Amino acid sequence: MALEVSIGDRLVDAAAEWADQRMLDEDDALEQKLEQALLEVEHLASGTTELEFELDDRTLQYAPSDELDELLEEQAERIDGDPAAVLELHLELFARTFLPDDTVQPGAGPGAPVDDW
Repeated sequence: MALEVSIGDRLVDAAAEWADQRMLDEDDALEQKLEQALLEVEHLASGTTELEFELDDRTLQYAPSDELDELLEEQAERIDGDPAAVLELHLELFARTFLPDDTVQPGAGPGAPVDDW
């Protein structure tokens, strides 16, 4: 089932930062950040490392894997929501993945060097 997801401000802001750091057009950066976030979510649900999606302005068209589709359906039922809204929340969560200022101070757990854990 294909989902239509609105891209939130957190992801757009992360893409703008990504664009500044890499001297990219903001539309290209948004597509890259969206791909990163989608890959994180898909990989956790299904183990996949490849995906295809369409982006029109701030609207994502995406057909999730069967595993992710099932997970989104289950989560949507638990909150009396819809799968597209659940995916939108997951994408917002991973919006800042791979940005350099997203590290945790040493000794603070995930993101800290292993030697500091």
